[in-house]
Amino acid sequence: MRVRFGPVDGPDAVVRKGAEERQGQLTKPAGALGRLEALGNWVAACQGVVPPKQFERARVVVFAGDHGVAKHGVSAYPSEVTGQMVANFRNGGAAVNVLARLADATVRVEDIAVEGDTAAEISRFKVRRSSGSIDREDALSETEVQAALAAGAAIADEEIDSGADLLIAGEMGIGNTTPATVLIATLTDTEPVVAVGRGTGVDDAGWIRKTAAIRDAMWRARPHVKDPVALLRTASGADLAAMAGFLARAAARRTPVILDGVVVTAAALVADLLAPGARDWWIAGHRSSEPAHTIALTRLNQEPLLDMEMRLGEGSGALTALPILRAAVATLADMATFAEAGVSTAEPGATAEEASTADVGA
Repeated sequence: MRVRFGPVDGPDAVVRKGAEERQGQLTKPAGALGRLEALGNWVAACQGVVPPKQFERARVVVFAGDHGVAKHGVSAYPSEVTGQMVANFRNGGAAVNVLARLADATVRVEDIAVEGDTAAEISRFKVRRSSGSIDREDALSETEVQAALAAGAAIADEEIDSGADLLIAGEMGIGNTTPATVLIATLTDTEPVVAVGRGTGVDDAGWIRKTAAIRDAMWRARPHVKDPVALLRTASGADLAAMAGFLARAAARRTPVILDGVVVTAAALVADLLAPGARDWWIAGHRSSEPAHTIALTRLNQEPLLDMEMRLGEGSGALTALPILRAAVATLADMATFAEAGVSTAEPGATAEEASTADVGA
């Protein structure tokens, strides 16, 4: 099954202008809420209404998958941890679960390419067991990359059709920062040593092995830099390809997304090639400590909401930022206007007559 993507129209510019006008009528000096104002305007434009509505069904989807390259010493943890953490997500014990409860969001986990078996209800979209070791072989076959893209698009459709009004893509997969860095460095023409981070916390020897693997994978990926599907097939993994399909479809369905860390943002870079314009439907939740993340954010023209030196993944950075986005919606929607509050907008130094005749709703 081949999934078709295409250009995506951006959020409603007319509504955004209306939101900007409302910001000027609220009981505060113009621009006093700083970036919260721009965020509120963006949400209004995404929703197509002023004032915007508070998010009622914020939903995190964690895409889980293993990577063959993890067998070659690029991670501080063994691949078995992926399946173990999937169980932890389902039991509500991971950071993503804790932060979701705090931010009034819910969590769904999907096994896209976990090496072992998982419960039937989370493996309906499973593409394969682990993806290929991208430093020496393709991550996926052509059939598999299409299946992964279709899975991501179908998951986005399911969530939006069931009422999700804000989406977050999370991930879990030992070794997944290696393909993520390959995608980012290849698409931005960045040298491996500049882009490679510590991932799960590898030591110096592990960093050297990881850099070598990324260098070799980039050599295999470069011929496909202008073909996003071929690039995913060669140098990503089923989980990253599914995330790319998820992000592209969410934008096509006019649903805002908070981006998480380096792995999700790598998928976003490819999604914006699959569906040009999709980036306008995303906001970066945070800046991780992975060097490649800043490189990818710069390419997407995204300024993250937070910089907390986080590098966990799972959707944790995006969830930490979600209350900020909720605050932006609340201030734009729920603050009183000057007219409603009976607050004068006359400038200091105005005469009594000017103040008495000032239009408080101006």
